[in-house]
Amino acid sequence: MTGSVTAELMPVTALLEALNDPAAMIDAGTRVIAANAAWRALLPAARLGQPLALALRAPDVLDAVARAQQGGAAETVAWSERRPYIHDHEVHVAPLDPRANSRAVLLTLRDLTEIRRTERMRVDFIANASHELRTPLTTLLGFIETLQGAARDDAAARERFLAIMGEQARRMKRLIDDLLSLSRIEQNERLVPQAAVDLAGIARQVADGLAGLAAENRIRLVLDAPEALVVTGDRDELLRAVENLVENAIKYSADDNGAERPVEIGLEMRDGHGRLSVRDHGPGIAREHLPRLTERFYRVDAGQSRAKGGTGLGLALVKHIVARHRGRLHADSTPGKGSTFAFSLPLRPNSP
Repeated sequence: MTGSVTAELMPVTALLEALNDPAAMIDAGTRVIAANAAWRALLPAARLGQPLALALRAPDVLDAVARAQQGGAAETVAWSERRPYIHDHEVHVAPLDPRANSRAVLLTLRDLTEIRRTERMRVDFIANASHELRTPLTTLLGFIETLQGAARDDAAARERFLAIMGEQARRMKRLIDDLLSLSRIEQNERLVPQAAVDLAGIARQVADGLAGLAAENRIRLVLDAPEALVVTGDRDELLRAVENLVENAIKYSADDNGAERPVEIGLEMRDGHGRLSVRDHGPGIAREHLPRLTERFYRVDAGQSRAKGGTGLGLALVKHIVARHRGRLHADSTPGKGSTFAFSLPLRPNSP
């Protein structure tokens, strides 16, 4: 590429650099003659002066470029790549000044990966929430019809059915409460909490509050915490997160044979962070399930989860609460040896 050509392209390059999306100019020989930093970051193999096809192996895009060079109108095509996960892009291909017969083409790329992922999550969320509500609603309607008909005068059946109906109504209430909590947390996720919160105090409160549930399930709660461990956060949200982790450990690690098992709640300061961990000695979770545990409505054993009153949203709530606090959530488990769930939050400045 000659110096005069380079000089001519300087205004074009400056214009491309002003764009947020990856953009490049392609000449009549389908060579990349100008590109912005976003393009170079996305396609480092697309060097200036080299054919576009060497770096962008996308037949639909290359065909669109050929049509634009032959006088076609601007068009948009789809392009997907795996790096290492599938990324979806929208590629806009537009001829530049066809009257000059330059056959130069401008390519701009828009990453749709997050938009598509959000769309899929929204569709899945609505489908899952509808499914979770449909089952208890169907149960309630069935018992109501029975009580209005065949069991109208059966006192024993009425008491039994009313107890089941009450449990199903409470299940729907738990689900709706979790959905509303998740919605509120997501709305405020970009707002970092600013209050001083004693995480050790929260752990002690949770241990006291769940002592009855632990006793019912033959679980011995073991708390190892300093006098105080102060982080910056929202107390109600952190209380909810710790409650969810400890309650899950109690419910899902109980021994079916009635043997007593410990659930260990530990807190420590490490590298400028406060770390809270909840370890159980239950059946554990197979490794392939671990990456998906914080997905909404994902359950390792759906029947067991519903039987224990789970909504499938507990760990999703924990994940979003920890994310809002700019912390990290970690899960580790070995089948037959139990599970550990932990999160780390930045310590409050000047805290002991």
